[in-house]
Amino acid sequence: MTSFTKIASTAIAGAVAATTAFADGHAQKWDMPMAYSATNFHSEQGVMFADRVREYTNGAIDITVHPGGSLFGGGDIKRAVQTGQVPIGERFMSAHANEAPLLGWDNLPFVATTYADNSKLWAAAKDTVNAQLADLNLVALYTCPWPGQGFYFNKEVASSADTQGIKFRSYNSATATFAEELGMIPVQIEAAELSQALATGVASAFISSGSTGYDRKVWEHLSHYYKVNAWLPRNYVMVNAQAWDALGDDTKAGIQKAADETGASCAAKSEELANFYFEELAKNGMSVEDAGPDFLAELKAIGEKMTAEWLETAGADGQKILDAYNN
Repeated sequence: MTSFTKIASTAIAGAVAATTAFADGHAQKWDMPMAYSATNFHSEQGVMFADRVREYTNGAIDITVHPGGSLFGGGDIKRAVQTGQVPIGERFMSAHANEAPLLGWDNLPFVATTYADNSKLWAAAKDTVNAQLADLNLVALYTCPWPGQGFYFNKEVASSADTQGIKFRSYNSATATFAEELGMIPVQIEAAELSQALATGVASAFISSGSTGYDRKVWEHLSHYYKVNAWLPRNYVMVNAQAWDALGDDTKAGIQKAADETGASCAAKSEELANFYFEELAKNGMSVEDAGPDFLAELKAIGEKMTAEWLETAGADGQKILDAYNN
């Protein structure tokens, strides 16, 4: 018996017990850990999702959102959901690419650099990705893109000649690869720990959207943001497969309705906020500009190499996603 199977029986028992309890007038209470601050749009949308779930399941499922890594740190959320410690949680999908390379589908540099193209890429990837998640004992309820990824530095950067030896905050294998290719030293740091890492010199550069810079007030530590739009990574809300399977059809339908609506509203909010974040970074004294031609050319060359490497590790399923996207 695998560890998942052992814990699965516990998860099923818990879900069934809670569902039975609801027949006596008690809601099934679900804790939902999220990695980002309460004011981040992903977390705000998560609260809206919880509200919709309560409404659409007539109170059968009562979700409490725990933002900012307060219940489980970002790196522990998937495992907590997989093993039934909590029934539901949110994480960015590519964080799991080391375990399942296919899940790095949304970190292919310069493949899908607009919201429309990112949505098309997710449509191409969705069925294959969901099959992979099923193997991990997870069900994806909705996904939501971040704004495009760009580079934060504490100095002007025109090419990789300016990036040698810089300590670079990475959040997954793709960002670590970018760092290494540019001569930087990758350091794995969760978003909740980013401000402290910048303040103490553990890191002095990173790649992310304007959202992270705004949330963490990085203008207190860094001076330059280069708009690159390398990719639009997706967060996803996942549920433990046994907890999901133990629900009645009406309850599942209510949760999925809430998920579909939240996925759409979260993507719209992300797109709406993208330029706002740039304006706020600039308003607080940062230089916000497009990456220069030499730097961008280097990044695109690295991106082509990274996509080729991803196809090697993701195999036929990875090629299937790109073929569907390109056709």
